[in-house]
Amino acid sequence: MSRLITLTAILVPFAGVILAATSAWGAGFQWVELGLLLGMYVVTVLGITIGFHRLFVHRSFETHRWMKVLWVILGSMAVQGSLFHWAARHRRHHQHADTPEDPHSPQYGGDGMGGFCKGFWHAHIGWLFAPNPPRLERYIKDLTSSRTLQVTSNLFFLWVLIGLLIPALIGGALNQSWSGFWAGFLWGGLVRIFLVHHVTWSVNSACHLWGRQTFKSDDESRNNFLFGMLALGEGWHNTHHAFPTSARHGLRWWEFDASYCVIRTMELVGFAWNVQIPSREMQMKKRRVQRQSDELAV
Repeated sequence: MSRLITLTAILVPFAGVILAATSAWGAGFQWVELGLLLGMYVVTVLGITIGFHRLFVHRSFETHRWMKVLWVILGSMAVQGSLFHWAARHRRHHQHADTPEDPHSPQYGGDGMGGFCKGFWHAHIGWLFAPNPPRLERYIKDLTSSRTLQVTSNLFFLWVLIGLLIPALIGGALNQSWSGFWAGFLWGGLVRIFLVHHVTWSVNSACHLWGRQTFKSDDESRNNFLFGMLALGEGWHNTHHAFPTSARHGLRWWEFDASYCVIRTMELVGFAWNVQIPSREMQMKKRRVQRQSDELAV
């Protein structure tokens, strides 16, 4: 049953992309649809990058209980599984990064181009259909001890539904038509989910294959500029593996990290505290090549 649900979550957004492209061919692509696509993309990617990843998996900052609930809801709208399931598998990834026990390493597909493609496919999508390892719940005892997080995580399918209805209702209201409702559902819902899926999954696949290894780590994680931008900071993946608890992944001035910008803003207004960032000394110690110190974050 879980594999069927996973397959549905992958194929339905893909079908939505085809339907949206077909409808846009005749009717055109309006500013409302673009706004809904970008707006829902940003808030749900942030739900994964800030909420599921940096807050709950790595505890790189602390925040209020109501903010935690909000981040669980936004992350769930990305349709990548419930908080507990996502967090457990990601913590296992860090424990076994790029070893045979890693849930989604691209390094073990075999030799040659065929092996490379097999490894990439496994890291990008194939791992989603693999059975859960035994006792996966042991990775998230700190999360499951919270009754608030238990209830919010268990309402995953409700948050997915709301994430589809919000752009549909906004599109219908702005266009005052059922066609606007349908367009909002397609572009802000299904097309957005498709893009969020493949951009964030590329951190597992592409960012363990292509890019720069700025810092020393025990795996093949890379800093990839393209996905540093598209995944709102998650593409600075080598930096993240070198400093897993850091709330900031883009540590050099030109490595834009949109997710950290949001966390920093939360900190300034009192919504976040205990924000973790490695010191300049820690960064210098782990650098593969010593560069000018002004490239490093303070």
